[in-house]
Order: sequence, then structure tokens, then C-alpha cells
Amino acid sequence: MTDHAAALDPAPPAGLGWSDFFEEQREPHEVDLAAMRIATVHRSRLTALALDGTVALTLPAHTNTGDFAVGDWVLVDPHSLTLRRRLARKSVLERRTEGSPILQPAAANVDTLFVVTSCNADFNPARLERYLALANQGGTNPVILLTKADTVADVEPYRHRAAALQRGLPVVPVNPRLPGAASTLAPWCGPGQTVALVGSSGVGKSTLVNTLAGPGQDQPQETGGIREHDAKGRHTTTSRSLHAIAGGGWVIDTPGMRTLHVSNAAQGIETLFAEITERAPLCRFRDCTHAHEPGCAVQAAVADGALDPERLSRWRKLVAENRDKTPAPTGARGGRKR
Repeated sequence: MTDHAAALDPAPPAGLGWSDFFEEQREPHEVDLAAMRIATVHRSRLTALALDGTVALTLPAHTNTGDFAVGDWVLVDPHSLTLRRRLARKSVLERRTEGSPILQPAAANVDTLFVVTSCNADFNPARLERYLALANQGGTNPVILLTKADTVADVEPYRHRAAALQRGLPVVPVNPRLPGAASTLAPWCGPGQTVALVGSSGVGKSTLVNTLAGPGQDQPQETGGIREHDAKGRHTTTSRSLHAIAGGGWVIDTPGMRTLHVSNAAQGIETLFAEITERAPLCRFRDCTHAHEPGCAVQAAVADGALDPERLSRWRKLVAENRDKTPAPTGARGGRKR
């Protein structure tokens, strides 16, 4: 890692995921600044990737590292390595932790979100739907990866249940320990593409990161097993980090998240539950809750067998949680807007 002034390559870092979206944000006076990508975020420091390698950034006074996410693009003075500014994000994955009033960025400028779950007790449709809402809201494309398929007699029931969670959702069984996993996921991991992995601890995320990165990576991710009686794993990844994928692309690993609070995700939920969203305008009442009102098109679909009642129940729970955990807009004096 470089931690001092260096002569950085000024070429556009397309191989790191740079695109016209970011180039167009440069101001005329910023053409001589180096574009770098945040690789790690710590409480008091940031590291970034340039074409020449990883560097430790010099942070201006009062910089809040919490405003940055792995995958962010920043402009940096090429001589002093001083951070100048962060560019607007193409996509961002944000989550709210218990007790926090604000959303925290988990990863930025992600093209594809791999939602990893295993074919055992970890497979939980309600939790998978939360990850999908997160992906939809953040502007990234979700793909569900099924691990531990070799431990069940038939993977198809898992694939079918996962695919039913959202229209057009790719569902891919993969063995993270086999080199063939990289070729299986190649359609989403091409040069300049960025993927991120989310899922519970013990489902194989870190193992998959190591497989995608190949044997040439400097610091392989630590991996750990799961408890057989409840399929729960211990946390091996404790922070987010950006890794090069052998053959092209970039992958962001994240700590295992068994609890994911939904907020500020109304659009993501609408996309996730498209079969409910599309029927709602057909209800007799505009503010129909799809619970007990007469002339409810959604309840009619449940009665006809066209809509799973458990799916409707999970929609209702997510909508209520999103409403309760999304802060109300405030006016100029801090009062709630009405």
C-alpha cells in the first residue's frame, strides 16, 4: 500500500468500474485530479484503489468517514493523496441498524447484488425479500445464489421458491468452494462490473469471494463453518472490502446480516411485490389496505388462488415496518410536514 505522495497514472480507470457517469461529474478545474475507488472504510481512515495500486488517503479536517462507502468514487490530489470530494453514486445499498435514526451506506456503485442463502434452515423467504427490497431501492440488480445444494436431494424446490419472490429474478445454485463457481457467475462479473454479496453468516460469502478473486489475492477472506443444528454461522467478515475478480470485475464482501431493518424503501417494496402493486389500482377504494375492504382486487386474487396469502401477509408487514421506521419529512423549523 502506498501511504506517501506518488506519481499516479492519470489514465481513466475504466478497469476499476469508471464510466462516463462519473467522468461527466468532473468540473473543469478537476481534470488533473486522480479518480480513485474507495477500497476500505475505517473509523478514521480510508484506503482507495488507483491504477497503480492501493493508497492510504490523506483526509481533510472534519472528514466524516461514515459518509463514504466501499465502492465510492473520489477525486484525489495525485501528489499529496489528499481527498478532494466524493462523486455522486450510480447506486447505493443502505441499511438502518437498530437504534440508529439514519441510513448507513453499505456499498456503492454496485451493478449486481448477490443475495446468498443456503439450502437448509437459513433459507427464509421473508429475509430474502428484505434483501431484494434493499437491492431494488438502491438501484442494483439482485441475483439469488443458492449454496449447499449438494446437501439436499433436490435443489429445485429451493430454486422455485426463490424465483417466486420477484419477477425476472435470476436464481443460481453455486458451490463456492469449486473453481467452476467463477465461470457460473461470469455473466455478472465481467471487466468493469461490480458485484456485492449479502447474506447470513456461514452461507459461503467469504469462500465465494476467495474463489472469485482467485489464488493471487494478497489477503484471502477468513472463512468459517456453521452450526449443524440451526444452520447459523459465526461472523468471519467484520468489515466491507473491495476485491479484484480474477479475469475482470470487482466484488464487495459484507459482514453477515441476520437482521435487516427496512426503511426508506417504498419503491423497492413496490417492485418486489409487483403482483400486489399492479392490482391495487383496481380496488374500489384508493386507500385500500387489502385487509377487509369490499371490492378489494388483491383479496379477490387471494380468493382465486392467484396470490399467495402468506405473500400478502409479508407485504403488509414490510409496508408497516417501512412506514414506522422511515423518518417523516420535516419543515423549515423542524416540525413535521402535513
